Amino acid sequence: MSSRLARIGVEALHDELFASRIYLELSRMYGEELSNKLRRLSEIEKSHAEFWRRVLRKRGVEVDSVGVSRAKILVYKVLFRLIGLGLTLRLLEMDEVKAVEMYSMLMESGELSEEEKAGLRKILEDELLHEQEFSSEKSRFEEFLSHIREAVLGMNDGLVEVLSVTAGLSGAYGAPLPVALGGFIVGVAGALSMGVGAFVSAKSQREVHVGVLRRVTLAARYVGHLLRERVRWFMSRKGFSEPLAEMISREAGDNPKLLSRIVSEEEYGIREEGLENPGKAGLYTGAFYLVGALIPILPYLLPQSIVASTILSFLLAGVALGFVGFLIAVTAGISARRKIFEMVLSGLGSALATYMIGRLASITLGIEVE
Repeated sequence: MSSRLARIGVEALHDELFASRIYLELSRMYGEELSNKLRRLSEIEKSHAEFWRRVLRKRGVEVDSVGVSRAKILVYKVLFRLIGLGLTLRLLEMDEVKAVEMYSMLMESGELSEEEKAGLRKILEDELLHEQEFSSEKSRFEEFLSHIREAVLGMNDGLVEVLSVTAGLSGAYGAPLPVALGGFIVGVAGALSMGVGAFVSAKSQREVHVGVLRRVTLAARYVGHLLRERVRWFMSRKGFSEPLAEMISREAGDNPKLLSRIVSEEEYGIREEGLENPGKAGLYTGAFYLVGALIPILPYLLPQSIVASTILSFLLAGVALGFVGFLIAVTAGISARRKIFEMVLSGLGSALATYMIGRLASITLGIEVE
């Protein structure tokens, strides 16, 4: 048995055991319908773990010690409570994608018997079907997921900008209260600016998109024969055969609503149900900017020295930046570890540079407000 297959097999066994346990734990948190689905998936993942046990034992690999840490389960349960069902499903989906990629690589490696390949092929089918199991649940959270991106980005801006401001002021001031006041003023001003900016931007974009949809709808109603040719071209470009592309364009031409929908999506990338709500965009962005801004300010309101306040401000901001990075990674489907590291490093790095500038100005000019 190759060392690579042993390593991948042990990792797969651990992941399947963890997934089985997590689905079981989650089934106790939600309603009956979703709970039944999660319990069923837990049993499926358990059968996947048994497959890997057989594969590894057949090759003489000790697997009795492979298990799941209780601490890891607890951390994930708390995390799922914090981020809610929508992001929980997105996070689990990311794990499924990773497993599918790993198993697909093994299928082509030539290291498994035909019987084992058949078993692994069944596991791949199960993993790919997991996403469909949750399609109805995920659809309820699509709007939430679209707005949480605005909330997360607004919170990140508030965190980084106000952390930099308070760090710079703490380098020049000798007392925490003036720093808190300065940071709060910047935070409120930034929240209003970001909220209004997001509202105006979303409103302008919505107006443009509504105008495009209206023109396409009128064209489909009165000169549909002109749009039919465009639909045929869209379908041909996608790789459909000419006869099938012609059939699709003909059927669309008989249905103005379908015709306008195809042209709007294919030519302009606009869907009527995907139009952004300007009020919500502005509210989410502004409110979460203020939430992010308050985090580095809070330590300066405590009865302690400016040094202690500054250190605590950096620590709280680092934790918050890490959480924001995690949320961005989950919503975007990218590596959480890399994004967390990037957010914390860039945010704290810019704040530290601002602190040094403030400290240098204080020393150079001989100004320090007590």
